Amino acid sequence: MISDFVKGKKQYDYDAIIQKGIRLHREIDSFTDEHPITKEMKSVFKPFYGLYAGAFADIVYDHFLANDETYFENPSALEAFTLKTYQQLDMQITITPPIFQQMFPSMKNYNWLFNYRNETGIEKSFEGMVKRAKYMNDPSPAYKIFLSNKRKMQMLYDQFFPLLKNHAASALQQLLNVD
Repeated sequence: MISDFVKGKKQYDYDAIIQKGIRLHREIDSFTDEHPITKEMKSVFKPFYGLYAGAFADIVYDHFLANDETYFENPSALEAFTLKTYQQLDMQITITPPIFQQMFPSMKNYNWLFNYRNETGIEKSFEGMVKRAKYMNDPSPAYKIFLSNKRKMQMLYDQFFPLLKNHAASALQQLLNVD
C-alpha cells in the first residue's frame, strides 16, 4: 500500500520484509505498465490524458478486480477484505510515509477499496486523481471513456489478471527466497 509513497532509497528505511513488499509492488507495477494488454487499455485514455492514461488504467483494473467473483465471491467478501486491510494499516500507520498517513483517514472513512466496486466509486477516484495531478482539470472525459469502453476493458482485464497473478506469485517467491 505504501510503495507509491516511498521514493528511491527511502525504501531502505524500512524493515527487510517491508522492503520486499515495496519491491514486489514495484515489480507488479512494472509488469503491468509494460504489458501489451495494459498498453491497449491505456490507449483508450491516451488521446485525452497522455501520460496519465496508465493511472486511469490502474483504476479500471481495480474496479474489475473488486467485482471479480474469482477473488471476491460477493460484496460481503470484498467488504471483509477491505476492513481487514484497514485494520492492518491502522496497526502500522506510524511507520508509513507522512503523505500516506494524511490520506489514510479519507481512504478508510470513504472506504475507497470497497467503492472501487461501484461506477460512482470509479468516478470519484478519477476526480481525486485529477485533483492531485498538475496538468489535468476535468475528469468527466475519463469517466465517459470508461463507461463507453467498459465491455472492452472487462475483456482486457479478464485476459490480463491471470497473467499478473502468476507473475506476482513468481516474483513473491523469488523475493522470499532471497535473504
